[in-house]
Amino acid sequence: MKGAIALIAGFALFLVLSSATYRLDQAEQAIIVQFGEPVGDVVADPGLHFKLPFVQEVRRFDKRLLDWDGDVSQIPTLGREFVLVDTTARWRIADPLKFLRSVRDEYGARTRMDDIIDSVTRDIISGTDLEEIVRSADWKVDSKALVEEGALAENVDLEKPKKGREKLEQEILAAAAKQMPGLGIELMDVRIRRINYIDSVRRQVETRMISERQSIAERFRAEGQGRSSEILGEMGRELRKIRSEAERQAAEIRGKADAEATKIYGEAYGADPEFYAFFRTLESYRGLGENSTLMLDADSEFFRYLQSTRRR
Repeated sequence: MKGAIALIAGFALFLVLSSATYRLDQAEQAIIVQFGEPVGDVVADPGLHFKLPFVQEVRRFDKRLLDWDGDVSQIPTLGREFVLVDTTARWRIADPLKFLRSVRDEYGARTRMDDIIDSVTRDIISGTDLEEIVRSADWKVDSKALVEEGALAENVDLEKPKKGREKLEQEILAAAAKQMPGLGIELMDVRIRRINYIDSVRRQVETRMISERQSIAERFRAEGQGRSSEILGEMGRELRKIRSEAERQAAEIRGKADAEATKIYGEAYGADPEFYAFFRTLESYRGLGENSTLMLDADSEFFRYLQSTRRR
């Protein structure tokens, strides 16, 4: 009987001690709550701590940086281009007591941050041009190189942005951070993780990009065809020049040959005119076919050698 009583007393003592003590690690801070209301100061030191058993409970809060990921929002820019904006943030619990009274836990904190950061982001994005959102402050481009490559479309603004995405993120952080102290939250950083067009606008942009690429391709083709025509024209002129020179040389050769033949004929005729006349006449006889008919005078010189042959 005494052993059972001692066992029960020991178990009860264990329950009391376990309910009266709690332990915090390096990444935690705590508030003691009694009957739903916080009592005492924030407990931030790691180690073993005491509280009233069964009456008080421990609410633990993280000391570390926590992340917040917002929902992707469809927001119109100043130029009425609808974009999808995905933001993220880093925050920490700066005042656990205010945090407990205002949002109670991390889930409640993220819900409030959804409203605050999304609202601030929407206000700032809707008052900013798209170029300021997608470009960085140090953004620069060699417009001359783009013009030379033909990759620059008309009416494209290549000026350096006045703000840039980093400045917009700083504005969002500053505007949202003003509303956080009352929640016991310190907003450390806000980033625009991704920006994209909505489906309908993206299709229009893709269509415009395709059209611009096709226009550039057509210009390249036109330049290539012009260069091809220029090369073919030069080849044609060169070919005509070569042919003209060849014809001139051929005419000179034929002229020299004719002159040489005429010289030879003249020398042959001068050596024996009678024989030369006889030889040429025989050649003309050879040109007559079997069925050739000539209507000539009987006293024609053409028959002179034939007539003299018959007489002999």
